[in-house]
Amino acid sequence: MENTSTPTHCPYCALQCGMNITPLPQGGVEVTERPDFPVNRGALCGKGRTAAQVLSPALRLTAPLVREGGRLVEASWPRALDLIAERLGATRERYGPDALGVFGGGGLTNEKAYALGKFARVVLGTSQIDYNGRFCMSSAAAAGTKAFGLDRGLPFPLEDISKTGCVILVGSNLAETMPPSLRFFTELRENGGTLIVVDPRRTRTAEQADLHLAPRPGTDLALALGLLHLVVAEGRTDEEYIRERTTGWEEARAAAMAHWPEHVERITGVSVPELREAVRLFCAPETAMVLTARGPEQQSKGTDTVGAWINLCLATGRAGRPLSGYGCLTGQGNGQGGREHGQKADQLPGYRKLDDPAARAHVAGVWGVDPDALPGPGRSAYELLDALGTDVRALLLMGSNPVVSAPRAAHVEQRLRSLDFLAVADVVLSETAELADVVLPVTQWAEETGTTTSLEGRVLLRRQAVTPPPGVHSDLYVLHELADRLGVEKGFPTDPEEVFEELRRASAGGPADYSGITYRRLAEENGVFWPCPEDSTGAGATADGGAAAPDGAADTAEGAGTAGAEDAGAGTAAAEGRFPGGAQDGGARTAAAEDRFPGGAQDGGAHTAAAEDRFPGGAQDGGARTAAAEGRFPGGAQDGGAGTAAAEGRFPGGTEPGTPVAVAGGPEGVSEGAGAGTAQHASAAGTAGADGRTTADAGGGMAAGADGSAAGAGGSLAVDGEDAALDVLPDDPASEAVPGLTPLAPPAPLPGHPTTGTEAASEARLVRTVPRVVGGHPGTPRLFLDRFATPDGRARFVPVFHRATAEEPDSEYPLLLTTGRVVSQYQSGAQTRRVAELNAAAPGPFVELHPRLAARLGAADGDPVAVVSRRGRAVAPARITPAIRPDTVFMPFHWPGEGRANTLTNPALDPTSRMPEFKSCAVRVEVLGPGE
Repeated sequence: MENTSTPTHCPYCALQCGMNITPLPQGGVEVTERPDFPVNRGALCGKGRTAAQVLSPALRLTAPLVREGGRLVEASWPRALDLIAERLGATRERYGPDALGVFGGGGLTNEKAYALGKFARVVLGTSQIDYNGRFCMSSAAAAGTKAFGLDRGLPFPLEDISKTGCVILVGSNLAETMPPSLRFFTELRENGGTLIVVDPRRTRTAEQADLHLAPRPGTDLALALGLLHLVVAEGRTDEEYIRERTTGWEEARAAAMAHWPEHVERITGVSVPELREAVRLFCAPETAMVLTARGPEQQSKGTDTVGAWINLCLATGRAGRPLSGYGCLTGQGNGQGGREHGQKADQLPGYRKLDDPAARAHVAGVWGVDPDALPGPGRSAYELLDALGTDVRALLLMGSNPVVSAPRAAHVEQRLRSLDFLAVADVVLSETAELADVVLPVTQWAEETGTTTSLEGRVLLRRQAVTPPPGVHSDLYVLHELADRLGVEKGFPTDPEEVFEELRRASAGGPADYSGITYRRLAEENGVFWPCPEDSTGAGATADGGAAAPDGAADTAEGAGTAGAEDAGAGTAAAEGRFPGGAQDGGARTAAAEDRFPGGAQDGGAHTAAAEDRFPGGAQDGGARTAAAEGRFPGGAQDGGAGTAAAEGRFPGGTEPGTPVAVAGGPEGVSEGAGAGTAQHASAAGTAGADGRTTADAGGGMAAGADGSAAGAGGSLAVDGEDAALDVLPDDPASEAVPGLTPLAPPAPLPGHPTTGTEAASEARLVRTVPRVVGGHPGTPRLFLDRFATPDGRARFVPVFHRATAEEPDSEYPLLLTTGRVVSQYQSGAQTRRVAELNAAAPGPFVELHPRLAARLGAADGDPVAVVSRRGRAVAPARITPAIRPDTVFMPFHWPGEGRANTLTNPALDPTSRMPEFKSCAVRVEVLGPGE
């Protein structure tokens, strides 16, 4: 077998790190580095490195299951599909179409999410569809849409973070949730910028900050308002920006002035001096950003909370300017694309509104149906789950595990059990699939081709690298077969590129316009940022996308545009007279002859396409530079970011493309090359070293237990003192092929594909070398630089006021519970809990207690404790750490059973986003005796 690799992307978080799937001489495949992808530059966390293990037939479903006599037994595909179609059809006939529910997932590809939404509305005729992404980014999406007229997680590439002056990171522990991204924050500080982390816990991310603010859970809204109050009081507002680019300031200003610093200190527990220091650090440099994650968003006031942070950006002129702005760190692998193309309750493809008559007419035209036949908006995710067994009698579920991930999970589990019929399509037999009447085994990331959209808004192509096991089919096949059985014979192809071509047409003219994106372009350009409308000349309309420039060369965006449109990817259209003004600094100049881009574009400016209303957010070029030419892995092997690195001593030995990844820091530390080196543990807690275990990696590196330090020839780092055994070096006999897999030959090079160059980092300018796409839109790495996606082009201040969480502590439940992730597991754990290395590092749930609280309770480290809320009880070992507030306890949410954290969480919903309040609820803690 030829030892060649297939370039693809990680199946887990929204970074969508680049990786290669490489066949092994002895059979099977492994994950290897892909340094050309600019987001991770070859680095991988432990979950990414071990992702191929879940491809093993031994760890996943390989045959359909149907319930007989209370047990799930294997069945043929025709029998399983016939049964699903029969039960769905009978339920619809008896109770009506809205008795059928569909529940999707943020890990589904764009093609699957699109087809699932179409299936629900066209085949089933139901309004009852939503997805688990409602539990992730919906509050940030709602706030961003209110303020800017458009929701895209990050309106700029990740690379911009390292070049800004200050970042306020709110409610994100990215050192554990997306470790490769920490390099951008490490570079930020190396470049003289500052990092402020807002989190009730002193996490591994907070350890890297210049300033850590630890507010009481549920008080982020008051904190943001207090900072804005100080900005006004200290005269730090940007009055010119406010006057020229925003509306609604006076109302928002009045709201902020009601939150004076001393009042905010009493609410949040953050001292007035800390508030003043945060304002000073944020306002001192010319550029700054605010980034939020689940902490402020998963609240019953999450939309207002994010809105307050956006107001802070607007008041200081930090939005819609280079190297500045507000962004949301999307969590799930396709959490961005998953919320754009129709699996949400109120949405049609292209991020269109389901209740918009023009949107309905456009999409219905693509689908070949009557617009009046499309159902209206349905219930949000939790409300849909809560209605199971009553209004909703049968459910088709794809790519989600709400038994573990939903709030008030015991109640949700009971609702699922009460259904007349439940069908689940999944890779593994999850806790939700165990309740199903029919379970269908479906393909996963490396076994199928499809697109995802990263947290940057970069649309990416995952390529099939492995033949799925016999008996496994794709979700697209499932929908095709069910549609056919339910009387819709056409419109549900199984080929993902054919589905994507239809998605392009359906999204055209919408806020999330993919019409100018093709599989060919994605392969050639390492992804394309949306919006990317189709060029009016028809270029890009064909399946193979725009052709390469005649000379096969790549243009550098900097200073382009003296004649024709250099456009950093659009190519020149001078012969057609389309870009008579040239292009400035990567932006396509106005297409005046067509009246399509009347606003022009400067410095990656806004291709507004106002006459067509196609491009409300503007389009900017620039894009993600890579530092591959320098061989840099800034941040090195990081335990929460502390590690040493590269030619400055950070990555001794470096890495070679194609080298099997050696995990530095256990399965979730940022991966490092197989060179010698050392790395220091950054955490004072030394969490996993408590048992004093020591392990040595196969390359000679040794990880100490209690003190958390690591050194040795292998250059491996135990993130928390117990992970070093997971380091896999190229000659490690433990680096086994995944059995039962048939690698595919990598895709042939595309004809005319130019070589994309790389440049050294530029701290002063945004420079990128990209392939030229003649006649095609270049995509939009940076939004809003000229105008916002509102009718008048101005951002909207939204006045907000602090209010308490839905459930405050009292005498019976005197503490606050907050939840989150750990470094070696992902989401509900359905896949990662099947990987031995990851389980060895994070074998089960725990309860973090502050030493003062533990002393008051009489709890010692490792003692079993029960956390009790108004909804239920969860039991797990105590973990005593000063990294958490004394009035707060923390539990990770990856596990089912008695340690299920979401048994406790509160389903109180944000009135706008319908986001449940995962991050704050009232609890008490009980120390259990032997046998309890």
